[in-house]
Amino acid sequence: MVRLYVEKPNSIILAISPANQDIATSDAIKLAREVDPSGERTFGVLTKLDLMDKGTNAVDVLEGRSYKLQHPWVGIVNRSQSDINKNVDMIVARQKEREYFETSPDYSHLAGKMGSEYLAKLLSKHLESVIRARIPSITSLINKTVEELESEMNHLGRPIAVDAGAQLYTILELCRAFDKIFKEHLDGGRPGGDRIYGVFDIQLPAALKKLPFDRHLSLQNVRKVVSEADGYQPHLIAPEQGYRRLIEGALNYFRGPAEASVDAVHLVLKELVRKSVGETEELKRFPTLQSELAAASYQSLERFREEGKKTVLRMVDMESAYLTVEFFRNLPQEVEMGGGHVAASPVKGSNPAASTIKGTNPAASMDRYSDGHFRRIATNVSAYIVMISETLRLSIPKAAVHCQVREAKRSLLNTFYTQVGRKESKQLLQLLDEDPALMERRIQLAKRLELYKSARDEVEAVSWAR
Repeated sequence: MVRLYVEKPNSIILAISPANQDIATSDAIKLAREVDPSGERTFGVLTKLDLMDKGTNAVDVLEGRSYKLQHPWVGIVNRSQSDINKNVDMIVARQKEREYFETSPDYSHLAGKMGSEYLAKLLSKHLESVIRARIPSITSLINKTVEELESEMNHLGRPIAVDAGAQLYTILELCRAFDKIFKEHLDGGRPGGDRIYGVFDIQLPAALKKLPFDRHLSLQNVRKVVSEADGYQPHLIAPEQGYRRLIEGALNYFRGPAEASVDAVHLVLKELVRKSVGETEELKRFPTLQSELAAASYQSLERFREEGKKTVLRMVDMESAYLTVEFFRNLPQEVEMGGGHVAASPVKGSNPAASTIKGTNPAASMDRYSDGHFRRIATNVSAYIVMISETLRLSIPKAAVHCQVREAKRSLLNTFYTQVGRKESKQLLQLLDEDPALMERRIQLAKRLELYKSARDEVEAVSWAR
């Protein structure tokens, strides 16, 4: 147990040995030599000088001839058992000790450097010199501890205010910290926002390519749609109603990818809200506020999603409501010749249906119900759908960003701010329901911080006094 203490480099070793025993066999000296071979921390103390055999003394030891130490030996005379039994107080004991050394024929020449009082002064002076030498390292250690405590205090946050205005201010500050992190995710300062671009660049084009236009524009379906559109009266020149019904039917397929794109952006935004709440260190103190803030953000994102869906579906409906006539007017006209087709560019003002090629069979040319005729319709509609697909591929991302991403950056917490502004102090305090363990931790840290700052001031005062 003794070794556990004396081997520490900051400890001062009092190697106490009785004067009436051989100093060479002293356990104290032996242990001190093991843990402090240089002797810088070891002070030799001889006790029981008054109990030595008559005619013997410990002058050789006290003067450093018998066993030399770096620091001088000090002899002391403690109370005897008789003094202890008589309750002789320490003041009287110290007086008797001084008289012993002053009147002793063996130690009177050492009287000024003997006794418990001298030992106390010697140790105090040595301790002071050691402390002064270590003041820079002590100051550095204290400063480091103060910084660590202040850092943890900042991590835990300020104590909760008692008035409603300060509580509201705290909540708004936490909301702004969350909103800042959320925007950093969207703007590229933090990872995650790039997934929205992936929706537009990968998912949407892939979904558009998978639309079943081959089935919709198959020869059998085109024949069926065009025939039904004619009703009892076959079309005269061009099956316009058939064209419209085929286009409208094809455009309906775009509704799925349009809504799916909005939903995909919505999921990314929800995930970014969740991540932002978790990454806002100040919010971790208040689980209720975390939950309320996330719930309010999700509600806002739901509104943005609904608006985004309305917008992209409206864009699809607009394509159905008004077809681009110029596209069909500029298409090359085909005239069937037996088993082949010959393309002829339409002349402005002419009737494409009346265009024939010399040497062809007019009856075959005007047969609007041949397979070639339906294939031509399917080809024309397909070309128009490809154009619309490219248009929507470019415009759906614009609508989603406008209705969802931009609104999330601009007004994600507007509704929450309105709700919080109407709450009373008691309700605000419920949002700031800090964990009691954190509150206790903050109190303990504050006390420790105050103690270390006080210690630093005292050490600096000693340093300046040197």
